[in-house]
Amino acid sequence: MTSVAPVILLAAEKESAQVTDWAARVGWVVGLGLFVALVYWLMREGWKWRGTLQGDLPALPSAPDDPGAAKLVLSGRYHGSTTAGQWLDRIVAHGLGTRSRVELTLTDAGLDVVRPGAADFFIPVAALREARLDKGIAGKVLTEGGLLVVTWAHGDKLIDSGFRSDHAAEHNEWVDTLNDMINKTETEGAR
Repeated sequence: MTSVAPVILLAAEKESAQVTDWAARVGWVVGLGLFVALVYWLMREGWKWRGTLQGDLPALPSAPDDPGAAKLVLSGRYHGSTTAGQWLDRIVAHGLGTRSRVELTLTDAGLDVVRPGAADFFIPVAALREARLDKGIAGKVLTEGGLLVVTWAHGDKLIDSGFRSDHAAEHNEWVDTLNDMINKTETEGAR
């Protein structure tokens, strides 16, 4: 009598485990890493090219030595600046495309924008055109009314700058106060 069990055992052991081809695997990982690096490099070059195209934008004004007493103060985030009315056309020249924390101070002289880690700038009251609540600017979309957008003139260009307060309830007061200041300035300028 012959045993059937050893034959079944031999048949089951004929195939061994698949050997991993480490060279191919490493090659794919290195190739993918190089592709990701290329994409990031191209994005960086595009950002620098956009800054070159916007090189005609004049230097940003700095705050006067004595801007006066603060009417309103806001602490929050600066989300970027775009060409007015075109919420996806980000302006990157002079650091306006850099997102950062922000401290806004509104005085009779204008709007002082202090950004730790990025370039500060000042918007004179004569350059202010409009303030409104919006839901998005240049890649940042929030709920309706979640963003304070200030439209201002710089050189021959109108710019929208987006801010979000740490306390969203402050936005309405900022819009009302800024628009009152703008209307008062336009009325005094028409005389």
